[in-house]
Amino acid sequence: MLLLNASYEPLRVISWQRAICLQLADRADLVESVPNRALHSSGGSSFPFPSVVRLREMVRVPFRREVPITRKALVARDRGQCQKEDCSRKGSTMDHLLPRSRGGRHDWLNVVLMCHEHNNSKGAHTLEELGWRLKRRPSAPSFETALLGRHHLLPEWLQWLSDPDATQLAAAG
Repeated sequence: MLLLNASYEPLRVISWQRAICLQLADRADLVESVPNRALHSSGGSSFPFPSVVRLREMVRVPFRREVPITRKALVARDRGQCQKEDCSRKGSTMDHLLPRSRGGRHDWLNVVLMCHEHNNSKGAHTLEELGWRLKRRPSAPSFETALLGRHHLLPEWLQWLSDPDATQLAAAG
């Protein structure tokens, strides 16, 4: 479930159980529910199944210049695919374009997702040395893309997301 700040800014993805607890504690309001789905209590009550909830009070979000490199964020940015051109396999390993052993940095411009086979073939070489090309140029993902990661994105979330990459993930998911 998508959790929004009081300003309707996306904060994070939470479990439906956490969303219900926040509502029952009067800390959040239901904004969107999953169509044709409800939660039923043992007392016979029925509640809409939450999809988007908004906190009632504003939460201070620390300003981050750059999204930290995590496997989840890398998988989201590279859409789970090996980034070697003409490869359709799933990306399962993190590869440094300029190997760290040769002075490469661990940053968004130097790290891509690769399948196990291509990562092993590349070894400590550069793409130029092997004559390889990437599907797309690496860049730092937006906060929303990293935040949502590879969660199953619901159509009800689209109106709350401003990043085109994140909405493309939702449409493809």
